[in-house]
Amino acid sequence: MDLNLKDKVIIVTGGAKGIGEGIVKALASEGAIPVIIGRSESDNIKVVDDVIASGGKSSHVVAELTNPAECESAVKAVADKYGRIDGVVNNAGVNDGVGLESGNYEAFMASLHKSLVHYYLVVHHALPWLKQSKGAILNITSKTADTGQGNTSGYAAANGGRNALTREWAVELLKYGIRVNAVVVAECWTPLYEKWISTLPNPEEKLNDIQSKIPLGQRMTTAAEIADTAIFLLSDRSSHTTGQIIYVDGGYVHLDRAVS
Repeated sequence: MDLNLKDKVIIVTGGAKGIGEGIVKALASEGAIPVIIGRSESDNIKVVDDVIASGGKSSHVVAELTNPAECESAVKAVADKYGRIDGVVNNAGVNDGVGLESGNYEAFMASLHKSLVHYYLVVHHALPWLKQSKGAILNITSKTADTGQGNTSGYAAANGGRNALTREWAVELLKYGIRVNAVVVAECWTPLYEKWISTLPNPEEKLNDIQSKIPLGQRMTTAAEIADTAIFLLSDRSSHTTGQIIYVDGGYVHLDRAVS
């Protein structure tokens, strides 16, 4: 199926690692031009080089997304380079362990800036170009908004906000023909996930336990599986889909654990 993404310019925040990298490479394989916005120039360049080596197109902008001014300048750099923006994938963020009991005001607010505030700012600054292109917005979110996790109030609140903004923006942007959807991630194997699980006393045992509770196939979701759904939602093949929060999680959040 041709997704009609050829030469579409799509911003992907945090596109140099994990799920973001998967989305960048999937977009490029469809002929789109994914533009990574991320803090690490070397990480950004590595993915861009991989895309180009595979025959695709990509570029990047270095920005610290917790800095509002850099959100604005990064979006402007993309618009100045290409003269258009056809989509935004809000993906950057981190499960930083800022809890209720263990946290404080400063840490909680910093957590929201890492994982929520830039979702708003990047889209806010990209909106004039999205209106011109009748583009699409995709928010990557986490199961923590639904299930909780414990000791991660900042990240859970951010993901609740991401889901709420998905529906809110879908309503506000109807008049411009801009579609807004979200993909919810549960247990997906990424470098950050691998780093987290390696800090546990018995990482292999814990991983096996987690996988045993994932109903479909008792395995982790892959970044490629998230990416495949993401690029469909960004394409005009999903032209009448908006305001949807879609779980790509092997049934982890909603299916009865008794089936595992």
